[in-house]
Amino acid sequence: MPVLTRLIPSPVVVDIRRGAMDDLAGLLADQRISASGKLAIAISGGSGRALRERLAPVLPGADWYPVTDGTIDSAVRLADGIKGNRYDAVVGLGGGKIIDVAKYAAARVGMPMVAVATNLSHDGLCSPVATLDNDNGRGSYGVPTPIAVVIDLDVIRQAPARYVRSGIGDAVSNISCVADWELAHEIQGEEIDGLAAAMARQAGEAVLRHPGTVGDDAFLKVLAEGLVLTGISMSVAGDSRPASGGCHEINHAFDLLYPKRAASHGEQVGLGACFAMHLRGAREESLHMASVLRRHGLPVLPDEIGFTAEEFVRAVEYAPQTRPGRFTILEHLNLSTDQIRDAYADYAKAIHS
Repeated sequence: MPVLTRLIPSPVVVDIRRGAMDDLAGLLADQRISASGKLAIAISGGSGRALRERLAPVLPGADWYPVTDGTIDSAVRLADGIKGNRYDAVVGLGGGKIIDVAKYAAARVGMPMVAVATNLSHDGLCSPVATLDNDNGRGSYGVPTPIAVVIDLDVIRQAPARYVRSGIGDAVSNISCVADWELAHEIQGEEIDGLAAAMARQAGEAVLRHPGTVGDDAFLKVLAEGLVLTGISMSVAGDSRPASGGCHEINHAFDLLYPKRAASHGEQVGLGACFAMHLRGAREESLHMASVLRRHGLPVLPDEIGFTAEEFVRAVEYAPQTRPGRFTILEHLNLSTDQIRDAYADYAKAIHS
């Protein structure tokens, strides 16, 4: 009998451990990604400079490209700079913005891309999406999955703790996102990819149920693995559906309605996930999620990130407009302003009890 399988786009290598960055040159050579060491490395202007000083001696064939921001213009400039130079690969060395700029630039010139993450703020480090600012706000651009992902836990520890907390919120929100996907399948017949859903959900559950803290290597490794798996789940699904639900619509609404005041991505989606779980009637799960987020220092009420209850109600009401065509618990319930206000009051009461 024939065996039917499918090819899953994923990194050739994922290296998550202490000291991983010190072995970057050897890893790229061993995996035949760059035997010559001829690399284009995109770095930030801040922490990137220190990392350049550390890595330059072991990567003598690399050219270094400082990136000032996470805009489409910066990504195009990087692509123009590296075009025609016969590099083996493009390396994004930094946080989410640097990695997204490098992903887009590498895709534009047809080179493989290596993600070397210096923080764990969100699940984009291994996703097939580059999120970049443009003249109309922010856009998501399809790109190939990174060929390699390197996460040095020693470097992660040096980043501000708020970046790790943001990644926790993003990973845990997968649970609500997959629930939204299953709801769309049940109500609207939307196709669901069981493998992608399983990967995203288990990544979120692993972080949710781990007893460690942001100061523990064991917890950081589980978080890093969860964020990588979430990115791969999006590659499997072919879009961001496994990790983007009503909670992400609420996040986008915050960004659009209150651009000068918006909190981090992970803080907003974590809060949105707790509320979305409450809306779908999963009250115990919502409270458990909120208790875990609070244990890690994340907000679970809007006033904890500087928003009033009415501003949160407005964001929830506006949220479905941020992703036309996406079906989540928000579109399913289609609540009026007063109904959202009542639902939030009930949620806040449960959190305070």
